[in-house]
Amino acid sequence: MTLDVAYLRGSMAVILSVLQHTSCPENVIFHFVASASADISHLNLTIAESFPYLSFTIYPFDDSAVAGLISTSIRAALDCPLNYARNYLADLLPSCVGRVVYLDSDLVLVDDIAKLVATPLGDRAVLAAPEYCNANFTSYFTPTFWSNPSLSLTFANRKPCYFNTGVMVIDVERWRAGDYTTKIIEWMELQKRMRIYELGSLPPFLLVFAGNIAPVDHRWNQHGLGGDNFRGLCRDLHPGPVSLLHWSGKGKPWARLDANRPCPLDALWAPYDLLQTPFLLES
Repeated sequence: MTLDVAYLRGSMAVILSVLQHTSCPENVIFHFVASASADISHLNLTIAESFPYLSFTIYPFDDSAVAGLISTSIRAALDCPLNYARNYLADLLPSCVGRVVYLDSDLVLVDDIAKLVATPLGDRAVLAAPEYCNANFTSYFTPTFWSNPSLSLTFANRKPCYFNTGVMVIDVERWRAGDYTTKIIEWMELQKRMRIYELGSLPPFLLVFAGNIAPVDHRWNQHGLGGDNFRGLCRDLHPGPVSLLHWSGKGKPWARLDANRPCPLDALWAPYDLLQTPFLLES
């Protein structure tokens, strides 16, 4: 997971939910990535005091590595350099780490993460995630992209579907072997020159991996609970069982609870809120 002050409250909720629902919490190791310019000692202390037996490491991430590659998107929060740290996990993590689950900070698990870690990746897949093939895949890229044959042929012989990068099982060894960080960076460099997509850190992952990822049941990413990226409207759960609730989108549950304007499903996040604000600040 990434870690910063703005989302620390959400990160703490994720940690608590993972530990509460796994059968062997002593087997869970957290790898956190924080901006090198952040107060890492404060972040370290907050986690250590709340979870005194937790095995974790915080890795500093050099924002300048990605700052020049970021193109503005539809929501300023999506342009934070730390959003792109997932591109560099293979470089940041120790070589002994072979497989990880990447999680956003705006979610909670209600099932054993060991089941997600055990997702079969087959012989070739680098990552696994729930796919959403009913989404309009073409909308994630600009007409400039689709009208250029050399670009649109990227998806030839693939059946690309949208997937949410907030929940991914990643084989870090295969990632390193295939040098996928470089592949993602190359698309980001092209984006700076000719604007082939609109939405932050997601499209480069789609360009590199869509159509070539191992399947994960949708129960592991009930996403979109934060509403859309413009208005943050309340959303309902998707049909079917739930193992992970994800408040992707504009509205975050802690902000809505503090403002006394929660959505109904925010009540499912509240029990994991270790850093709740004890009083409402005057506006």
